[in-house]
Amino acid sequence: MSSLKFGTSGLRGLVTDLVGGPSYAYAAAFFASVGGEAGAAREVVIGRDLRSSSAEIAATVATAAAAAGLAAIDCGPLPTPALALEARRRGCCAVMVTGSHIPEDRNGLKFYRPDGEITKADEAAILAALGAVAAGAPLPPAVPAEPEPDAIARYRRRYLDAFKADTLSGRTIAVYQQSSVARDLLVDLLEALGADVSPIGRSQTFVPIDTEAHRPEDVAFIRDVMASGQFDALVTTDGDADRPLIADGTGRIVRGDVLGLITARYLGADTVVVPVTAGSAIERAGGFRQVLRTKVGSPFVIAGMEQAQRDGATIVCGFEANGGFLLGSDSPVGDKILPALPTRDAVLPILATLAAARQAAMPLADLVVTLDVGETASNRLPNVAAERSGALLGQLKDEAFRRDFLRPVGEPRAVDEQDGVRIELDGERTIHFRPSGNAPELRCYAEAKSAEEAEDLVRWGLAAAAAAMERNAG
Repeated sequence: MSSLKFGTSGLRGLVTDLVGGPSYAYAAAFFASVGGEAGAAREVVIGRDLRSSSAEIAATVATAAAAAGLAAIDCGPLPTPALALEARRRGCCAVMVTGSHIPEDRNGLKFYRPDGEITKADEAAILAALGAVAAGAPLPPAVPAEPEPDAIARYRRRYLDAFKADTLSGRTIAVYQQSSVARDLLVDLLEALGADVSPIGRSQTFVPIDTEAHRPEDVAFIRDVMASGQFDALVTTDGDADRPLIADGTGRIVRGDVLGLITARYLGADTVVVPVTAGSAIERAGGFRQVLRTKVGSPFVIAGMEQAQRDGATIVCGFEANGGFLLGSDSPVGDKILPALPTRDAVLPILATLAAARQAAMPLADLVVTLDVGETASNRLPNVAAERSGALLGQLKDEAFRRDFLRPVGEPRAVDEQDGVRIELDGERTIHFRPSGNAPELRCYAEAKSAEEAEDLVRWGLAAAAAAMERNAG
């Protein structure tokens, strides 16, 4: 059985299940079901992250494009939002080869229509078209793509045209380069906006940076770097640079939804769209006219932004708990206008958050304190099959089981079953269980007044979930 499946953002699975025929088949199905729409340019832009398998898969996608009658344009290694921007400029489709934050033995494909990310309906159409692609048939001869070296430069110019050259003057920033496809771009942009930048931690092998469930070794590395007191902040991204990570001057990683909150306020948004995993401080501390909540995944956030615009919202944005920021409408940055880019982006929240702290003339840590966002924590149980996590979530939807299950930690109040099971507890706390959309794992999120209490709740939640699933298996 293949590990390949669509998750919260694109197709993911083991490299061994994706290289060769499968990547050709999925790309061909995409071009057949979505890529040939009337009015779309007869070309496709292709990008990739820095995984060792990505270049080979990108070449296979280019061959599938040629077989579909499309001109393949190779944009090389670049951030996913930069590829999406190039697709919008050309009015064509795009395919990004990336596994985002998951380990290097896995990879994936992200598909874009000329107007942005594919929808869940598009995913269904791709799967339906997959059956028409001959399984196991020899691949046609490779067709090289036409190189396009300037796509990343246009993405860079997008931000330099909007932010003033002295936006980050006087700030000292460490850029944790690791294997992020934006590692050189970040250094360049921050320096161009006036910051004193130190690139650190460049890696020749892939580093699976997860901006939401942080690995202990990443937390320790960041704390050690920031303990020197040399830097106002540290920044980095996940593998394809659609999710940011920022640590303040004390070495503490700022939550992704807090980065989104700061960025939305900096842009003067009147409506924000967030998934159920984002903290409740967005309603409490944001000052927005409207906050809409959705299932987890950028397609749902995008659908929410589109609905908000139809309902008359003016400046609309969305963001996720992982920090990925989606700009749904043209938005002001000082006296300039930043054009809409409704796909997850890491660069905008990095620049806007650092700019907001400088504008407020305070350290980033102090800016976060002024928002009174409370504390959250999250972690995961790896290697949990969907059937096991699904059985537990089904039990948690039962009131009697839920009350008994949570008895050691508190009294359940309101329940949200929009994506997994999110439970409000007494004492202004929440605990949320949901299966990952990208990997076979069960995630647990908690919110509380203190970091220690939130972390304790997550530790308890994962242990209790593991025990319950073991009992179910027995």
